[in-house]
Amino acid sequence: MPGRAHSTFVKTNPRPAAVLLALVLLATLPGCSLFGDSAPVAAAKAFLTAWGAGKYDDAAAQTDGGSGAEDVLTAAATGLGARASIKIGSVTEKDGVATAQYTVTWPLVGGAHPWSYANTLHTAKSGDNDRVHWTPAVVQPTLGAQQRLQVNTTLPPRSALSDRTGSPLFAELPVVEVGLEPQHVTDVTGEANTLASALQPEGVVAADIVKDVQKAKPTDFVPVITLRQDRYNQVKSQIYDLPGAVFHTAQRTLAVDKTFAPALLGKVGAPTAEVLTENHLGKTTGDIGISGLQRALNGQLTGTPSTTVARIDSSGNAQTLTSFGGKPGSPVKLTLDPKVQKAAQSALGGVTLAASIVALRPSTGEILAVAQTSALSYDIGLNGAYPAGSTFKMITAGALLEAGGVTENSSVACPGSLSIGGKKFINENSFDLGQVPLRTAFAQSCNTTFGGLGSKLPTTAFTTAAKQFGIGAGWDLPGSTFSGSLPTPANTTEQGADAIGQGKVQVSPLTMALVAGAIQRGSLPTPSLIVGQPGTPKTAPPAIPANIIGPLRDMTRAVVTDGTAKALRDVSGLGGKTGTAEYGTDTPPRTHSWFAGYHGDLAFAVFVYDGATNSQQAAVPLAGKFIAALG
Repeated sequence: MPGRAHSTFVKTNPRPAAVLLALVLLATLPGCSLFGDSAPVAAAKAFLTAWGAGKYDDAAAQTDGGSGAEDVLTAAATGLGARASIKIGSVTEKDGVATAQYTVTWPLVGGAHPWSYANTLHTAKSGDNDRVHWTPAVVQPTLGAQQRLQVNTTLPPRSALSDRTGSPLFAELPVVEVGLEPQHVTDVTGEANTLASALQPEGVVAADIVKDVQKAKPTDFVPVITLRQDRYNQVKSQIYDLPGAVFHTAQRTLAVDKTFAPALLGKVGAPTAEVLTENHLGKTTGDIGISGLQRALNGQLTGTPSTTVARIDSSGNAQTLTSFGGKPGSPVKLTLDPKVQKAAQSALGGVTLAASIVALRPSTGEILAVAQTSALSYDIGLNGAYPAGSTFKMITAGALLEAGGVTENSSVACPGSLSIGGKKFINENSFDLGQVPLRTAFAQSCNTTFGGLGSKLPTTAFTTAAKQFGIGAGWDLPGSTFSGSLPTPANTTEQGADAIGQGKVQVSPLTMALVAGAIQRGSLPTPSLIVGQPGTPKTAPPAIPANIIGPLRDMTRAVVTDGTAKALRDVSGLGGKTGTAEYGTDTPPRTHSWFAGYHGDLAFAVFVYDGATNSQQAAVPLAGKFIAALG
């Protein structure tokens, strides 16, 4: 039987001829593609996408404008201080030309409103390629050649910062800006020396003036200093007739009383780059807080700037395109009491050492005064971090009473010296009281008693007592504050040192004013700097046991009647604790001076840096002056 031929095949379902023909015709139509957007449409979308991403070189590459397009796109972003957000709408094509509808939105950094507008672009052939046809109007419909966009942001008048009585602490005051015009200066060294001598309290340095004048152009105004009108009047006769001296008058936002808590309140002035970034503002004119509470409260006091967008031509002429109104901020009333603040400042008058007095009302926690000597340009009352010295014995005494091993009447040893963990602890001048009641050891500030007993406390009990009195609470107040720190002691020696306020204990005057206030009140006050806005702690302090408050009041009163603060014994009802805090590596050690106390519904701390070296400027006599000034 003859063989058969075999073949293998795969059955297919071929497209009808009509369908194939339709696809071929479709693919040959202008602007149509089997695989996505046509070239004109793709160019339009690529341009808008790159522009919105801030890739101006890539965007320009999709235009027929070359580097000129990139320059205009970059200038627009620079002038408006932001990158545009582009929302692509419909993109259509007709006769090989794509037309794109899109919305441009500029965030206008610092303004209350973004600026949005609709726009249209077209493509065109550029050689063999399809490109966006470039004109500056692609960026903004009215923008022409040699024109640019610019945003101007202006802050509204600053809202008031006032004391607790509602009296403004800052106001628009007249000032005089003192400067030199180099072309008229005949003896730059001599004039610089004259200015520096007259303005020595302001810290003007002759060498700086000479350097600034020498590097300036002949017709420049070389600023030397801006003075309040009253201060200028004092030195006018010494500087007004200097050849080349120039004086500009103006109004500036200044503290009404320049001695009223200047380091705490801070200053208002022209915005710095750092402050603008901090407040999410672009280039802005107007006054803003640049330091202290004024800076910390910018969010409330500054308000929202007014914003204007203008088109600027090559001659600098401006045409407003859009504007948005600003909004004033909200006034802030501080808890500071003018009477208490002035009393504290008066007590520090004439003190040449760095010193601070912080006062508060225990019943409410309101901070009434934060004063310090003019030798300091930064606030140490709320931010200082120093060893507490013997003022910390108020906390150690509380820990001992809470532990239950002793009472204020318990007989305790107060030897002249004592070894704790191999380290020798001594009393001032090695005084030795023998066996005395705990109250007496406290009143006389016996280091060996409190170092010895404190070192034997369970570490947890000791550190918990510190927390009860606010150490490490981390109060959330406007501006920065330091609530003290006490790391867990590494051994008995370190705990003994901590117990007398040495070791690694660090506190601020505010910290110790709160400790004294806790004894007066019976519980830890919650501090506040803004009326009606108590601070909040990052770590909530445990409650102080009620049974230790009475003994602590007796012991702190004994410090005044029979102890280290008996110079103040005539002040009825005053209680507190003195302290000398060693620091540094000198031999003998340098020492700060402290007094933390309470009198009626007032708690306060006096701190004098290196104060133990000067009996007249030490903390106790300054505390007396403060109380006397209150009347």
